[in-house]
Amino acid sequence: MKTPPCALLAEVRTFRQNHPDVRYVDLIALDIPGHFYGKRYPVEMLEKVAASSPLKLPQNAVLLGVQGGLFKIGDYCFNDGDPDANRRLVPGTLKPVSWESQPLGQMLITSDGTDAPIEFEPREVLARVLQRLQHKGIHPMVAFELEFYLFDKKLANGLPQFPRDPLSDDADDQPNLHIERLSRFGVVLDDMAQTARDQGIDSTVITAELGPGQFEINFGHSDDALRAADWAALFCRSTRGVALKHGYRASFMAKPYLQFPGSGMHVHISLYDGAGNNLLAAHQQQPLRHAVAGCLQLLPHCMPIFAPNHNALRRLGGTVNAATRASWGFEDRDACVRIPESDPRNLRIEHRLASADANPYLVLAAILAGLEHELETRQEPIAPLNDDRSSGTDFPVEMLDAVRAMQHHRVVRDTLGAEFVDVYCENKRQDHLAFQQEIHAREYRWFL
Repeated sequence: MKTPPCALLAEVRTFRQNHPDVRYVDLIALDIPGHFYGKRYPVEMLEKVAASSPLKLPQNAVLLGVQGGLFKIGDYCFNDGDPDANRRLVPGTLKPVSWESQPLGQMLITSDGTDAPIEFEPREVLARVLQRLQHKGIHPMVAFELEFYLFDKKLANGLPQFPRDPLSDDADDQPNLHIERLSRFGVVLDDMAQTARDQGIDSTVITAELGPGQFEINFGHSDDALRAADWAALFCRSTRGVALKHGYRASFMAKPYLQFPGSGMHVHISLYDGAGNNLLAAHQQQPLRHAVAGCLQLLPHCMPIFAPNHNALRRLGGTVNAATRASWGFEDRDACVRIPESDPRNLRIEHRLASADANPYLVLAAILAGLEHELETRQEPIAPLNDDRSSGTDFPVEMLDAVRAMQHHRVVRDTLGAEFVDVYCENKRQDHLAFQQEIHAREYRWFL
């Protein structure tokens, strides 16, 4: 639904009154690999955009690879004249940026809701899924949890170093879950949480995770699923900025250390009808079982979304609470799909497979597509891990295998959009080929 220009204009003018020292605002959107692109606008020009002046950026900016390069994907990029495409401002996202050296603002932009949305823009993909669910009377309630690592700001020969304990100046190289780590790194963690809140993100619980320098920050549940994904995207940006301000690096890289747990993106989802009833809890929780079956059915065919790069595939299996097969269970963190203990009003699924550096819009779209499909076909899931520890179905763990499994799957193409699936899979295929174009030092040690 479009926001009237008068409301957007009022938001910009209120921002200027509250932040008179801000001269520029970054207008940003998430591309396919999950990086922000955009333009830095003078704040007075932003008023013109809010008042309905056109906002155009190159359509193909969405197609950038992990390293920022353009790949030939069908006729895009090199045979289409590199056209512009309309974007719109996302209301409620104009916020101050506190981690830069100069006063700045930032605001999300998107093509969804414009006259000609970009079919492969991640936010548009999610918006289409949500619109379809809304027409069916299904309203998701969503919450993200994101794990990340802190590192020392300086790299050692290109490799990350453990963060320095600010109290002792020793390396924080001991994996633990101790509450004291939250105290030792309290200054930077508190700044991350407060900065997130300043961005409009409902950040809640902070946890010291098992890896050295690893933490998790949770977000509140939102009945606006697009906004929940916005929060996850914006949190990654602000957290990296705040860490640098405090002399650290923050990374959502899925598996920075082979010997320690990787970082995941956990997504909690409930489904409600128009009257506020939890659909998953109806009929002795039978819809919950159908929803689980849908998640597990599509999971092997959405692996390029859940594990979008080579490092993310390293995270799967072999460490604590990382699934090796598509599985589910009640209160079981070894499962891809966990059912946390809750009352019927708050009954939900927790999808635990995605890596922390996955694109939150696409992750949520893929999960909801699975839920939607099986709520209609009503199949039963495989046995939960609580009944059978060997229960589960295999999923691809090599990128080219994962791309093939995704690109030609009928349900994935129908629910996420055939054009998006083709573009996304070719983007991942080209990233894979580009990644292979460098000889690692290990190859010389082994084969020279």
